[in-house]
Amino acid sequence: QVQLVESGGGLVQPGGSLRLSCAASGSILSFNALDWYRQAPGKQRELVATITRGGMSEYADYVKGRFTISRDNAKNTVYLHMNSLTPEDTAVYYCRGRSTGFGNYWGQGTQVTVSS
Repeated sequence: QVQLVESGGGLVQPGGSLRLSCAASGSILSFNALDWYRQAPGKQRELVATITRGGMSEYADYVKGRFTISRDNAKNTVYLHMNSLTPEDTAVYYCRGRSTGFGNYWGQGTQVTVSS
């Protein structure tokens, strides 16, 4: 069973940047795609960005131009680079790996707080 572990969250001022990491215990090439989700207090979990095995990426409209998803297959890690952060980006960020062969796997989440 593959485990996903997020890291890199923290407190950042508005306009600042963070890089989140999601490290897999096995090969991320076993996943068809990897996603970053977020969940703010009192809100539903929402999809932020996706990257496929082939490297194609997609973004939610509210992060386009500010966030970038990337992957390092050699390190079995997917990243979320976040720039121009606003208080509305405050949430717990989760990594999900999707596989048609063995289902979906979630990490435990990492807290991102944007505040002055």
